[in-house]
Amino acid sequence: MNTRNRFFTAIVILLGCTNVIFSRCSAPEPETKQPNIIYILADDLGYGDLSCYGQTKFETPNIDLLAKEGIRFTNHYSGSTVCAPSRGTLMTGKHTGHAYSRGNKGVPGNKGDFPLAASEVTIAEIFKNAGYTTGMFGKWGLGYPGSEGEPNNKGFDEFYGYLSQALAHNYYPYQLWHNREKVVLEGNTGQNTEQYAPTLIHEQAMAFLEKNKDKPFFLYYPSIIPHAELFAPEEYIEKYRGKLLPEKEYAGKDEGKGYKTGGYGSQKECHAAFAGMIHLLDDQVGEIVDKVRELGLTENTIIMFSSDNGPHAEGGADPEYFNSGGGLRGIKRDLYEGGVRAPMIVKWPGTIEAGRESNHISAFWDVLPTVADIINQEILEGIDGISFLPELLGKEQPKHNHLYWEFYEQGGKQAVRKGKWKAVRLNVHKDYAAAPIELYNLEEDIAETNNVAEQYPEIAAEMLDLIKASHSPSENFRFNSE
Repeated sequence: MNTRNRFFTAIVILLGCTNVIFSRCSAPEPETKQPNIIYILADDLGYGDLSCYGQTKFETPNIDLLAKEGIRFTNHYSGSTVCAPSRGTLMTGKHTGHAYSRGNKGVPGNKGDFPLAASEVTIAEIFKNAGYTTGMFGKWGLGYPGSEGEPNNKGFDEFYGYLSQALAHNYYPYQLWHNREKVVLEGNTGQNTEQYAPTLIHEQAMAFLEKNKDKPFFLYYPSIIPHAELFAPEEYIEKYRGKLLPEKEYAGKDEGKGYKTGGYGSQKECHAAFAGMIHLLDDQVGEIVDKVRELGLTENTIIMFSSDNGPHAEGGADPEYFNSGGGLRGIKRDLYEGGVRAPMIVKWPGTIEAGRESNHISAFWDVLPTVADIINQEILEGIDGISFLPELLGKEQPKHNHLYWEFYEQGGKQAVRKGKWKAVRLNVHKDYAAAPIELYNLEEDIAETNNVAEQYPEIAAEMLDLIKASHSPSENFRFNSE
C-alpha cells in the first residue's frame, strides 16, 4: 500500500471511531424507572412465628425465601403493641409519643375507629406526590366511613378490605369495603361461611398488580392473618390436623350479639387452624412474588414484610405452645420485647445483597423516610423516623439515639430502648411523675428477666428522662395522672 492510500485509510478509520464515540456520547440515557414497593403486614404475627426466625412446629418457605434473597432484620420494632397505633406510626413516621393516633380507640356513637386527621401526611400521599399509583388491600383501622381518615382520603387510589379493626376479627364477615362502597358478601349471610375474606382481598391485590404493571405502584397489603378468630379454609386446617397435639379447643361466639361483628367464633382445632392460617399467608406471599416475576417486575420491585405487634392470646390462640414470641418476654399489649419486636424482611434483587442479616435498631416510623429516600421525595419535618436505606445498601447507617413507645391500656405503659438498654414503666395512669422504672440489658438478658435498675441508677435516671422527653401531650390520648 502506498503512502497516499495509507493516509486515506487512516482518515476513514479515525472518522469511524469518532462517529462511534460521538454516537455513544449523544445517545439518550435509558430512563431510570422508579421502583415499585410492596409492603406486606401480618396481623399479630409473633417474632418467632416464621421458620426463618426460629419457628419449628411449621414452616414458612415463601417468606423464608424473601429473607434468603434479601435482608432479615433482628432488631426491628412495630409501632405499638396493638393494631391501630402501630399502623398509624407506619403511615405517618411518628412514634406514639408524637403521633395523632396513639391507641385503639372508637368514636362515640359507634361510628368506627378513631380517624387520622386531615393534616397527617401518610406514606401513601408521599407516593402519590411522586407519581405512583397506590393500593391498599386488607385492614385499615384508622378511620370510619366518611371520615377524613378513610383510605381514599389518605392517599390510596384503591382500597379493598376492612375499615373497622373490630370487624376484622372475623374471617367470614357480612361485608367489606371497595373504596367508599360497601360490598355485601351474600355467601356469608346468617351463619353461612362461603366467602373467606383474606382470599377475596388477596384476589383484589393480585388484580391491582396486573392492572398497574406498566407504571410505578405502591401496594400496601395489611393481611388480617393470624389475628383473632382462628379460621382457615378446610384444606389448610387438614394439613395440620392431628399433628400439633395436644390440640386446644376454644368456645366462642357462634350466634347472637357479636357474631361476625367482632366476637370470635369457636374453634375445636386451634393449633391446626393457627398453623393453617400462617400457611395460607405464606402461600399468598409466594403468589405475590410469583406474580411480580410473571409480570417481569422482579428487578424493579422492593418487597417488605413485617407484623404490626407481638402475638395475641385471644380466640384460642396459643403463643406459648408455638413459642410465638421467639423466647422474648410478653405478647400483644406488653411493651416488653415480645409485644413490640417484629420480624422485618426486605428483598430488592440486584440492589440488596442476598442472605444478609442486620442488627440495626429500627422501627415502623423509619419506613416512611426510607421509602421517601428510595423514591427521591423530601423527608418530612417533624417525624421521628430515620431512613434505613443506607443499611439496605450496605453503607454507613445513621442510628437512633433511642426508640420510644407508650400504651394507654392495662394501667398505662411506657418504654424506651437506647442501644443495649431497655426501660419499661407500668401503672403510669396511677402516677405519671413517679411510676417506677424497670431496666434491662438486652445484650445479656434478651428475655428481660433481670431488672437492673437498682444496680445502674444513673442509666435508669437517663432512661426516665428520655421517656418523659419523648412524650408530648395529646388532647385525645392522656395518662390519667398527667
